[in-house]
Amino acid sequence: MSRKPELKGRAARLARLFPAGRAQAARTPFVLLVVLLLGGGLIGLLVLNSALSEGSFELADLEKRTKNLTDEEQALQRDIDAYSSPDALQRRARELGMVPGGDPAFLGPDGTVKGVPGVAAPEPAALMAPAGPGPLTPAGALSTAPPVAPAPTAPPQPPDDPAAAPPAPPATLQPIPTPTPGR
Repeated sequence: MSRKPELKGRAARLARLFPAGRAQAARTPFVLLVVLLLGGGLIGLLVLNSALSEGSFELADLEKRTKNLTDEEQALQRDIDAYSSPDALQRRARELGMVPGGDPAFLGPDGTVKGVPGVAAPEPAALMAPAGPGPLTPAGALSTAPPVAPAPTAPPQPPDDPAAAPPAPPATLQPIPTPTPGR
């Protein structure tokens, strides 16, 4: 077994200041602490780097989705603009059997007519509405011309026959339903 050489002089005095057995024992926890800190730091950097790259991939996906949605929005806006242009509206109205109207007349709250109605729209050759439960009226009957009172016939006389039923009320005009595109 090897023994440590004995120190003499100044070296011996300095050796007495540092205990021999504890020097080795004090160094081990410090080295372990440094190794653990370096390892923890490297693992922390690895986790941080992974999170940042995952975030950048998610950001790229969201940017791509935003671009696709923006393109779709622009395409839909072009469709809306095409459908709402005056030429397209006029063409679709003619396909539905609509005709341009004349100059309108307005009714005041007291029943007076303001303005002179223009020429009534020409009557279409065939009605576009499907057969419904009520009677169909021609399009000319729905014009904006002021109503004309019917000429009086014979004055009403009290019925001699109590079993006679009163006359049926006149048929009312029913609007013709038209399909609404896009709904």
